[in-house]
Amino acid sequence: MFVFQLRYWTPVEWYLHHRKTGILLIIFAISVIWRLAGWYRLQRRYRECLDKIPGPAALPLVGNTIELNLDHEELYQRIMGMRMLWGWREGINKAWVGQHPYVFVSKASTVEAVLSSNRHIDKSADYRFLRPWLGTGLLTSHETAMGRQVFAQNDSNSEYVRAVYTIGNIIQTRQATIWYHPDILFRISPLYEKHQQCIHVLHAFSNKVISERRVEISSNIEGNNIEEGDEVKKKRLAFLDLLIEASRDGALLSNEDIREEVDTFMFEGHDTTSSAVCWTLYLLGCHPEYQERVIDELEQVFAEGDYHRRPTLNDLKSMKYLERCIKEALRLYPSVPLLARRIAEDVQIGKYTVPEGTTAMVIVPMLHRDPEVFPHPEKFDPDRFLAENANGRHPYAFIPFSAGPRNCIGQKFALLEEKVVISGVLRKFRIESAERREDISITAELVIRAKNGLNVRITPR
Repeated sequence: MFVFQLRYWTPVEWYLHHRKTGILLIIFAISVIWRLAGWYRLQRRYRECLDKIPGPAALPLVGNTIELNLDHEELYQRIMGMRMLWGWREGINKAWVGQHPYVFVSKASTVEAVLSSNRHIDKSADYRFLRPWLGTGLLTSHETAMGRQVFAQNDSNSEYVRAVYTIGNIIQTRQATIWYHPDILFRISPLYEKHQQCIHVLHAFSNKVISERRVEISSNIEGNNIEEGDEVKKKRLAFLDLLIEASRDGALLSNEDIREEVDTFMFEGHDTTSSAVCWTLYLLGCHPEYQERVIDELEQVFAEGDYHRRPTLNDLKSMKYLERCIKEALRLYPSVPLLARRIAEDVQIGKYTVPEGTTAMVIVPMLHRDPEVFPHPEKFDPDRFLAENANGRHPYAFIPFSAGPRNCIGQKFALLEEKVVISGVLRKFRIESAERREDISITAELVIRAKNGLNVRITPR
């Protein structure tokens, strides 16, 4: 038989007996209270400013998360619909993802307040989900950056291409789903395993090419010449070669630094340019009268010499009408439909004060459809970009390559590349669209695309 003696502890006795534990508990309690007080002050500040901005009613704690928890196609349409309901008048509306505020800007004057500033140059927290893949590399352009071919045209189902599309889908899903934001929750989700498989494929490909190229450079096998049979062709240094040169003896860049930059260049160019090419060809297929004007221009440009020769830089500069067609396609279907920035300090957007820490998101398709700037905005009209029609237009009314201090550094190259591809196709084939624009479902992942692709008929000229 056991006898237990129970003793009542006074608060003072308990504290003296458990002094160290008590001190730690007090410190912990003060820390929690301090953090909660800071969170409350921040939320009160958000509410004071943002309650004045039009937008849907938000639930406590979860905000508008339930309304935005949709697949990619529906989410894009929901964001467009929110703008038409609440942002059409002043070009600004709001929504809450959990307790984090977003403002959506869609008129040139409101967009300028965000993109023109040297203060609001940090990408929003939504971009952090790209870091496992791209690290902190510069977001710019191109598939040939490594001096290697991916052969995506010949094998669109290659492991690398599939990994690029799959991880883009996963990142977009994570951005739109609040419970996938914390790493600890994402890692126990079914998406995490697919995410890691894609990362492995993408990094393995980049690392393999970097290693092979290092060996080639160090052995002087290729140098600046590539031997093809009996022909020796002069070659410029690829972007990868320049990075490797900068990393000799561990001098500026590590292997990981190189891989991050190369991955980033490949990502930013893998779909944006092809998106612009596809939409331009499709829209010219919808409007044969404009397509014929492009052909007339090409016949003048290539009047001398072989009509099917490769274009020179001067040829590309002479394709003025084709350039207007590309710009009009980018107006209607900008390759990157959403641009997000973190507001670094309180900023005045229109008549509203947007507080520091808010995420500002530019809705590019709606900006490009402002009827005050582009009358009959759904009409495909390349002459909008004639010099006399564009004169006096707000500089932030048309931004297919973003604008301000963080605009796309590859935009001139991208336009030249698009001219090369489109002019090459149209000199050999006639394009006819096989479906109406009204029947196309648009989805926006990292790049805008037609959900079921763009169907066209191609006939030799």
